Amino acid sequence: MPTYSALTTLPGEEAAQALAAAMERMDPEPTGVGVFEIEDGSGLWEVGGYFLEPPDQVILEVLAAAFGAKAFALSELPEIDWVAKVRRELSPVEAGRFFVYGSHDADKVPQDAGRVPLQIEATVAFGTGHHGTTLGCLLAFDKLLTDGWRPGRVADIGCGTAVLAMAAAATLPDALVIASDIDQVAVDVAEANVAINGLAGRIECLEAAGLDHARIRAAAPYDLIFANILKGPLIELAPAIATHLATGGRAILSGLLAVQADSVTAAYVASGLCLQSRDDIGEWSTLVLQRS
Repeated sequence: MPTYSALTTLPGEEAAQALAAAMERMDPEPTGVGVFEIEDGSGLWEVGGYFLEPPDQVILEVLAAAFGAKAFALSELPEIDWVAKVRRELSPVEAGRFFVYGSHDADKVPQDAGRVPLQIEATVAFGTGHHGTTLGCLLAFDKLLTDGWRPGRVADIGCGTAVLAMAAAATLPDALVIASDIDQVAVDVAEANVAINGLAGRIECLEAAGLDHARIRAAAPYDLIFANILKGPLIELAPAIATHLATGGRAILSGLLAVQADSVTAAYVASGLCLQSRDDIGEWSTLVLQRS
């Protein structure tokens, strides 16, 4: 059964949220409406609705005119088994010592003693290692390990599949490792991946908004905090991440475009951290900052 999308852009968050609210009252009713900032400095926001039957184009034209949006782009979306598609198309990823793979590529896992295999199944959670942000975090962590650094307490904030938390647990057998995500579905995925990799009992998986959880606060300060999320939440969390880092502790941050790296860095410098390194993979940046 096909589904239908209606997408538009307009300036300003307030207008975008108001348009989204109006779309939710449409008939036929959308199954979901999303509002996203287009993070290219343009100030534009994207509003999209998804429908099980074709939306009323006249109503969409009226809404676009009323809220100063561009004309809606309508599309019919074919039925696709996205998990199966991802499994077919994603090849293993090598990031320093880490080898990230799906079960369909289990026969490709290297047998070298120094390699760290991490099995990640294609699911609705983010973080297979293919994206420049996850890859950048793994490479940054690998470099710190190569330099001889061994953090004792690690938090993976916005963990998605928990690939970063698992990389820490697999290489730091004595470390305390906590993985958290704001979405319970992601937490469930994280727990499943932890079990698949034989790391049950080594990683605590929690549902939390940022660092707002009693267990996360109680386990602080951390020697290492991963935060592979987005520019807005990264900036918002800067004071909390800095507060929860031990002296000398590092934060590995990604989920941000290269054009956003300076503003994110500035937020963390203002919170007392100093930039150790920045690495760009394509259009994405990874930052390593330290609390001095």
